[in-house]
Amino acid sequence: MDSHGHFHWNELMTRDVEKAKKFYADTLGWAFEGMEMPDGTYWIATIDGEPVAGIFDISSAEYQGVPESWMPYIAVDDIDARVRQAAQAGAKVMKEPFDVPGVGRIAMLTEPGAGIGWMTPAE
Repeated sequence: MDSHGHFHWNELMTRDVEKAKKFYADTLGWAFEGMEMPDGTYWIATIDGEPVAGIFDISSAEYQGVPESWMPYIAVDDIDARVRQAAQAGAKVMKEPFDVPGVGRIAMLTEPGAGIGWMTPAE
């Protein structure tokens, strides 16, 4: 994978999606396209039709303890192996690897000092 180790995506994790969408629409001119997911709608922020970021609702119980924040994602070649390696190096796994069809396999970590997402992007 050529993108291994590079930042791949940025996502706002929030408990008030509508407030966030209004803020970024009003301040940056972002438009939003909804993508239906098994547990709700994921919002793709766009400028001139090009994706620039995502907004993810973390108000459900499974995300209790996950802070509201911007979550950058770094592309990795093998998410399962890299998450095991990260945990051995001191990271806390906030959300174990899971698949998002058409997007990739994603995990959420707290590495020493900050939250970070890692993902193996879909081809």
